[in-house]
Amino acid sequence: MDLSNLKPAKGSVRSKKRIGRGEGSGAGDTATRGHKGAKSRAGFSKKAGFEGGQMPLGRRVPKYGFTNRNRVAYQAVNLDALQKLVDNKKVDTVDLEVFIKNGLASKNEFVKILGRGKLTAKLNITAHAFSETAVKAIEANGGTVNRI
Repeated sequence: MDLSNLKPAKGSVRSKKRIGRGEGSGAGDTATRGHKGAKSRAGFSKKAGFEGGQMPLGRRVPKYGFTNRNRVAYQAVNLDALQKLVDNKKVDTVDLEVFIKNGLASKNEFVKILGRGKLTAKLNITAHAFSETAVKAIEANGGTVNRI
């Protein structure tokens, strides 16, 4: 047996029903489209969201809120996560490469350091933004804060 001998199983493949090819075919006349109406006409295409004349969902539901195009979304990293890094790997400087390597942020994200948890290590941290509590906690341990 080789590729030139392959065939589908007998009876598994049927020929396509050829619609609208005369009365003798059994699918002529209206060609299974029914009588009259937009759907029976050539070139008919329904608009996206059309609900048969009923007021569509997109128009029934009121508008709400807005999206600020200028919003900067930060990936939050808390002090307790930094403390875990120190406990596990003995890191003294933390920058974007460390965040990416440890799965705390991806390479295209902005990072913001937040103040949850306790930090006991002296760290030099480089990130895009810091909360006030995080800055106080880092500087209380003798660390430095560098904003990108």
